[in-house]
Amino acid sequence: MNAPPSSPDPDPRRPLGAEATEAQLTEGLKRLASDGGKPGWHLGWRIRNAFFTGLVIVGPVTITLWIMWGVIHWIDAWIKPLLPTSFNPDTYLPFPVPGLGLVVAVVGLTLIGALAANLLGRTLVSSGELMMSRTPVVRNVYGAIKQIFESVISTAGPNQSFQKVGMIEFPSKGIWSLVFVTGETTGEIQDARPGGESDLLTVFMPTGIVPPAGFICFVPRSSVVFLSMSVEEAAKIILSGGIVMPDIEKLKRLGGGATPASLFGVSRGKRS
Repeated sequence: MNAPPSSPDPDPRRPLGAEATEAQLTEGLKRLASDGGKPGWHLGWRIRNAFFTGLVIVGPVTITLWIMWGVIHWIDAWIKPLLPTSFNPDTYLPFPVPGLGLVVAVVGLTLIGALAANLLGRTLVSSGELMMSRTPVVRNVYGAIKQIFESVISTAGPNQSFQKVGMIEFPSKGIWSLVFVTGETTGEIQDARPGGESDLLTVFMPTGIVPPAGFICFVPRSSVVFLSMSVEEAAKIILSGGIVMPDIEKLKRLGGGATPASLFGVSRGKRS
């Protein structure tokens, strides 16, 4: 009867207790991987993540409501003192009514706009503008402010040029910057044909996270790469310093699978 084979002799060069040390090390690594470190650290990371998640959810909502509340109170402070006592509920109610000034302002602007559409309203508006335009210092301020308001209102439609977002190479070749296309360049600037180009676009390029500051550029249409993102999405990129980027899949669904160039009738070869 043959004896069972004996186990191989241990390596004589291996130090004593090495197997036990390796087993303890392996067991410690498994426990570290399964427990995620010390229990206190694991709980601390969970509390930290929960805090920042709540901050991201509550922070924007709180700041937005605070700004809206401040604007409503600011408008109320201007409009309510102008109301007659019988129409101002703050004079006979034990508590103030916030938002009344905002409602009165909206209704008043709507009525003024409706009255300005008839002959009498146009006559009054023309008389007021004539008086403002003949005042030496006031006419410059009034003219600039009116032009800004008219430009903003006229570009509010979905088919206006201001709704287009593009990119141009700035400040150097190979570096691209977001721009808002405000319209086609006309007048003396178009007649000057800078660089031999007559088909020019007027674009506004904001500088960093300060939207009112920027550059007014007149660039050839072929140098503008149009994008399918909206003005709001481009503003989010600028205000966040590039941290917030638009959802590309959502843009594809909205565009029906069309490319940004095809949405604006732009060919890939000319980029215009």
